[in-house]
Amino acid sequence: MRAKILTLLRERGDYVSGQELCDRFGVSRTAVWKAIGQLKKEGYGIDAVRNKGYCLVWEGEIYGQHELDSRMNTKWAGHPVYFYDELPSTNLQAKLDAEKGAAQGTLLVADMQTAGRGRRGRAWSSPGGTNIYFTLIIKPDFQVEQVSMMTLVMGLAVAEGILKTCGVEACIKWPNDIVINGKKVCGILAEMSVEREYIHYVVIGVGINVGLQEFPPEIVEMATSLQAECGHAVSRAELIVNVMKEFETFYEIFRKDGNLKGLVERYNHLLVNRGREVRVLSPGDEFVGISRGISEIGELLVEKDDGTVTKVYAGEVSVRGIYGYV
Repeated sequence: MRAKILTLLRERGDYVSGQELCDRFGVSRTAVWKAIGQLKKEGYGIDAVRNKGYCLVWEGEIYGQHELDSRMNTKWAGHPVYFYDELPSTNLQAKLDAEKGAAQGTLLVADMQTAGRGRRGRAWSSPGGTNIYFTLIIKPDFQVEQVSMMTLVMGLAVAEGILKTCGVEACIKWPNDIVINGKKVCGILAEMSVEREYIHYVVIGVGINVGLQEFPPEIVEMATSLQAECGHAVSRAELIVNVMKEFETFYEIFRKDGNLKGLVERYNHLLVNRGREVRVLSPGDEFVGISRGISEIGELLVEKDDGTVTKVYAGEVSVRGIYGYV
């Protein structure tokens, strides 16, 4: 009920009488009073005035189950949402939940990860109280070869969600990084369970650097945070909801087309190294070319010196700028 009260107070933006809350949610005045008291303990600024009711006057950065529940106005992505103070890894927990039958749209959010992972098994620094770590469970009804495109769909959703929340244009570094001013602000890791070409589930994990922080020495030159780039604090809950809303939109386009045809133009607009020289690194091979954007199935199109265009698949490939990270 606390989440429902929060949603109503936030939407109303004014005082809501205790009697209206009782009637709306079918509870007693005492139950409403207790719920308001619990919300205040969680940090919400709620003004209570006799004969006027309750008004949400200040929220600040409150991050937890009730905040996410009260904001999650999506159709299916983020329903249900589970918040954890700490997890080893949201992807690992999501896979365990998916094995037990968790539905499509289930979202797991952690304030801190003790064993966060990035691409190729790299450790992902996951301190508490400052960043976003979440994993979305998807139960696809398409072919295995289409799964790799879902990372790109999520990347587009994160970039658009950041713009909507912070007013800062984030770009995409193919295939799974989001960058602002040439520095990484987000990484994405998709994993799946497959049996005989049947996809049991896909989990898409996202880590976003949000608050001001000190980065480990090995990444300090290539990492940044949203607050550092936009100059003000960012609501983690609001950003998660905005990303989920964008993902719903883009995922439905992707499902309808069966590929990225309907998203290519938008994606290429945000592709940070489009039209620039890049170095493609893969096991046993390395070459330089000009990035020409992505194909309808998510390949990076790289034009070599001789004019031929090579289609680069994500897999174990890394793409770097000639003079740095991008």
